[in-house]
Amino acid sequence: MTKGQLVPDDIVIQMVKDRLEEADSQGKGWLLDGFPRSSSQADALKALGIKPDVFIVLDVPEEVLIERVVGRRLDPLTGKIYHLKYAPPESEDIASRLTQRIDDTEDKAKVRLQSYAMNVGALSSIYADVMQKVDGNRPKLLVFEEIDRVLTDLQDKYERGLTAGEEKIEVPSGVIYENKDNWRGIPTRLNSIPHSREIREYFYDDVCRATKNAVEDGIHKLKVQITIPELNPEMDVYRIGTLLELMRELAFSFARDGKRVKVCVQGSMGAGIFAGMPLQLAGTRRMLEVMDWGEYESKGTFINIGSIGANEVTDNDDMFILMAPQNAVGNCIIDDLQAMVIAAGDRPVIIVNPRLKDLPSAAGVMQIRGREKRMEFAGSFFVCYNFRLLYLSGTQYPILGALRMAYPSQYELYKRVDLDSGKERYALLGTFTEEPTTEEITAAFDGRDPKKLSNTGGLWKILFGSI
Repeated sequence: MTKGQLVPDDIVIQMVKDRLEEADSQGKGWLLDGFPRSSSQADALKALGIKPDVFIVLDVPEEVLIERVVGRRLDPLTGKIYHLKYAPPESEDIASRLTQRIDDTEDKAKVRLQSYAMNVGALSSIYADVMQKVDGNRPKLLVFEEIDRVLTDLQDKYERGLTAGEEKIEVPSGVIYENKDNWRGIPTRLNSIPHSREIREYFYDDVCRATKNAVEDGIHKLKVQITIPELNPEMDVYRIGTLLELMRELAFSFARDGKRVKVCVQGSMGAGIFAGMPLQLAGTRRMLEVMDWGEYESKGTFINIGSIGANEVTDNDDMFILMAPQNAVGNCIIDDLQAMVIAAGDRPVIIVNPRLKDLPSAAGVMQIRGREKRMEFAGSFFVCYNFRLLYLSGTQYPILGALRMAYPSQYELYKRVDLDSGKERYALLGTFTEEPTTEEITAAFDGRDPKKLSNTGGLWKILFGSI
C-alpha cells in the first residue's frame, strides 16, 4: 500500500473467502467494494463458487479520480471523510486535525489506475452478463439514485423468482413489497396501530436522509412534514412518543457528524390567566429532558434542549430543530419563530410538523392584522421531506394511496393495491416536480394525464378532500 500497489491475490482471496463463509453473508448476501480487481481474483472467486448477482462499474475520467483521491481527508476523531474541494470541513478546528491516507497522493493514485486499466477489460468480459455501468462523474446523489435503482430492480427480479443472468433487469417501476428489505418509498399496513418498530425506523431514516441532503446543499430554512397515523394530530391514534423519537433520531443524525444541535419546543404563550400552550405540546419539554439520549453524554455536549425564540440562539449552537411549532387560539408563535431564524443567520433551522395557520379567537385576534406577512414567512421554509396518506374526503379509512417527497427527489404519487393473497402493495402512478394539486392527484388515480385536466365527477370529485 505504501508503494501504491495491490495486496497480493492469495492474501486478499483468502480474506474474502473466509468473510463470505460467515453466517450473515450466507444468510443475507454481500457487497464487495473494489474487489475483484484482476482476472486472477475473479477466476479464484469463480472456482470457489462465488458469483455476484450484479457487477456495478462506476465510470469516471482518470483526471477526476485523481483529484478526488488527492483531496480526500479523514477526521480521526469522528471517522468522517472530507474532501478539501467537494466536501470541506465545517470549521477550522476540524480542518486542523484532518489526516491523509499514505496512498492518497497523485503518484500512487496513478499507479493504482494503471493497474486498473490493465485488468478492467478482462473483468468486464468475465462479468459481462451481470455488468451495469453507472456514470460516476455526476453529483453523488444522482449516482446513488441510479445504483439504488439497479439494486432494487434486482430485488424485484428475485421476488418474481428469477435468477442472476436469466434476463436483463427490466422491472415495472413503483412496485413495493411488504418485506421491509424491499420497501421503496412506502411501507405497507400503515393503518395498523401501533406502528411496528421497523416502520417507525424506516420513516426516521427517510426523514434524516432527506434533511441531511438539504443541509449539505446549503439550505438553512427547512420544513419536515410527515403525517403517518401516529404523527397525525387529527387522528385519535396520534402518539407524542413517536414525534419525540423522530426528534431524537434527527438530532442524533447531525450530532454524529460533530454538529452541536439544539432541540427546541415552544413554551407558554400569552400572559396572566390567558397564558397557555397547545395541548399537543403540553409536557413535551420535560419529556425531552428526561428521555434517553444515549450512553455517550450526547445531551449537554452535542445536543441541548431549548425553547423557541431569539434568546435561545447562542454561539455554541450549529443548528436548531424545532418540534411542531404551532399557533394557539388567539396566540401566535410566528413572531418568536421569525426572531429565532434571524438570530440563527445562515445556521440551519428545521421545523418538524409545524401548524402555523392562524387560529383566531372569538374577538377576532390574529384574523386580519399582519396575517399576510405571517403566512408569507410560514411559507418561506423549504420542504425537504413530505409524506402523507390519501383517503376519501372526510374519512381516514381505507388508505387509497400516498404522496412522498424526500429531497432531492421529486414528489412521488402512489396508489395502494390489494392483492389476492390478502396483502397489499403500492404502485407508482407518477412523479411531479412540485407538490401536486388535488385535481392532479385525482386525474392520476383516474388514469388520466394530470397535465390535461378537465372537470371531473362522480367518486373522484370527492376524493382527497381531507389531505
